[in-house]
Amino acid sequence: MIIVTGGTGFIGSNLVAALEEQGHEDIVVCDTLGMEDKWRNIAKRELRDLVHPDRLFDYLDAHADEIDVIFHMGAISSTTEQDIDLVVETNIVLSRRLWNWCGRHNKRLIYASSAATYGDGDQGFDDFESVNELSILRPLNAYGWSKHVFDRRIARELKNKKKAVPKQWAGLKFFNVYGPNEYHKGEQMSVICKLYPQVMAGAAAKLFKSHKDEYEDGGQLRDFVYVKDCVAVMIWLYENENVSGLFNIGTGKARSFKDLALSTFAAADKELKINFIDMPEFLREKYQYFTEAKMDKLRAAGYDKPFTDLEEGVRDYVQNYMVREDDKYL
Repeated sequence: MIIVTGGTGFIGSNLVAALEEQGHEDIVVCDTLGMEDKWRNIAKRELRDLVHPDRLFDYLDAHADEIDVIFHMGAISSTTEQDIDLVVETNIVLSRRLWNWCGRHNKRLIYASSAATYGDGDQGFDDFESVNELSILRPLNAYGWSKHVFDRRIARELKNKKKAVPKQWAGLKFFNVYGPNEYHKGEQMSVICKLYPQVMAGAAAKLFKSHKDEYEDGGQLRDFVYVKDCVAVMIWLYENENVSGLFNIGTGKARSFKDLALSTFAAADKELKINFIDMPEFLREKYQYFTEAKMDKLRAAGYDKPFTDLEEGVRDYVQNYMVREDDKYL
């Protein structure tokens, strides 16, 4: 049995689809659905069970002998969430409980960390995992901080060796992920997902002007990674249970927002239109101008598949999903 928390969300539902495609039948999704359209993300899937988070540990205890691995993708992932108690309860407390449960039962845990743990990037983007190395990072928002707290907690427990740890563990620092099934995320959708309707309507892309001399307008850089590549890494980890650690998940190559806009217009076969707008004052002091995943550690662990370049990923996303308004879900 495979448990996927957050399995109706963006990355989680892509993972569920890939697992099903591989022939796995005993897939259990743990998530809340609320009033949103998240249910559409799993509408095509044949699940063994759908479990509310409030019943998760009762379910785990009842099926402990059957469970192979828990993919913990569930989180409060909004970088602007104001209810910090909710962030703590969901991103830290629940994650710690799952870690302890997997340790006690000798199960595997693959969980979502985040590149938001790197803060403004002044300390670099190396996916170190020791107590001292992690202590220098300074996340800029509560979401990144909560993920960082859990990463540091794991590092401390591994160092102290006082408790049983999961049979396999992997924390994945996802960079700027884009792709199908993110439509429910509102303001947290990728720039591509927000931009596409504007492109199709004939409007211009709005990109921030640069307020640093070394970057041109629209030249701010991000490591944009296609969700299918994120899933491929998770499947590989599932198939290689001897691999544990904290790993960056990006392409290893930063690209500009202007490149992203060019790719989106090209994929939609529309004339390029870009307007550069002033960045709001409140953003300027904490805005990241550069993120780029260091991928050496994952490669050294044995992962050798190529990552999708931006143009190819945007083309697949736009032409095989976004244009199919009635059937744009995996």
